Amino acid sequence: MLIRIFLNYIFGYVRIAIEGYYIERFINICTNKKIIIWNLKREGGIKLFFNTGINEFSELCKIAKKTQCKIKIQDKKGIPFILHRYKKRKIFVGFLVAIIIIIAISSNFIWNIQIEVQDNEEFDQIEEDLEEVGLKIGKAKSDIDTKEIINKLRLKRDDIAWVGMELKGTNMIVKLVKADAKPEIVDDAEYCNIISDKEGIITKINVQNGTANVKVGDTVKEGTILVNGWMEGKYTGVRYVHAKAEIEAKIWHTKKIIIPYTITETTETGEEENNYGVKINNFEINFPKGVSKFEFYDTIKEEKKFKLFSDFYLPISIVKETRKETKKEQKEYTVEEAKNLGIQQLEEQFDKEIQDKSKIVNKNINTYEKQDEIEIEVTYEVFETIGTNEKIVF
Repeated sequence: MLIRIFLNYIFGYVRIAIEGYYIERFINICTNKKIIIWNLKREGGIKLFFNTGINEFSELCKIAKKTQCKIKIQDKKGIPFILHRYKKRKIFVGFLVAIIIIIAISSNFIWNIQIEVQDNEEFDQIEEDLEEVGLKIGKAKSDIDTKEIINKLRLKRDDIAWVGMELKGTNMIVKLVKADAKPEIVDDAEYCNIISDKEGIITKINVQNGTANVKVGDTVKEGTILVNGWMEGKYTGVRYVHAKAEIEAKIWHTKKIIIPYTITETTETGEEENNYGVKINNFEINFPKGVSKFEFYDTIKEEKKFKLFSDFYLPISIVKETRKETKKEQKEYTVEEAKNLGIQQLEEQFDKEIQDKSKIVNKNINTYEKQDEIEIEVTYEVFETIGTNEKIVF
């Protein structure tokens, strides 16, 4: 049905008004004769409006006469009527033909790259890397080898676990799944020590395999051997093992920040001006409005690509440049206000880094007041599991 309606638009259709006391009979006859009518709208009890193909009109006139209904064409739609309306305008027709040819040629190229990432993860410079491995705007579809691009991208980046590519129209959809950062895994059959990967004070050590090299209360640095990958027996002597242990330490995390007593804040006034341009592939045409009336402003650029359907993009886009007026104001802080602001900012940073808040055992705050600024130092004491495997090389 939808295909036939679409074809009627290509070949032309008419909007019909029919009036009479036997409208239901008229519709029943049309249905029996398999005449396509759509977009029906009834007015009162004896008037009906609907669309139908131009080839069906003569048959509808016969049915209307048979059912004693008056029939009238309200409007004519579709390509044939458009061409007829502009048949004397050769330039328009030529322009229309040129557009059709351009669209047909453009359909053989990629004009948009849509990147979809699982769980809203971030991939830095992914667009540049895709272009480097062979996927870029304006490239012919026939020149794109998706398997080769996927293999090159995975070799280039170790933060990608899976890549999928799907071509729809002139839109290439690239789907990415981020790889979890995993520490180097030492096989259980290999001999290894456990070394410290952080600096702190040992608060718990429970050795399952190997020989402890530290005890509770010891201060360790990064790289210190915590558990040796060997064991000594009275009768077996020294034998090497794969060290295993649960080790916890008190770790200090320190951050510093300097807050001036006087700062210059930039805020938006709410006033803005827009400038537009047209971009054809990589060639941009701007329509300047002259010098901005704002003394200070931020510029935001947006690009909206033309598309005929959901995934059929064209190499044409509208570029909108928005200038938002800003103003600079001096803001004065008291010593206490500057101190509280600095502590708040540092605590927000710690909150993002330390997931398990129950492991925080203490928080120390030191401030150093100066003539024009204050320096704040915040230290968190946190219980953390430490230790990483290090192979024993003979």
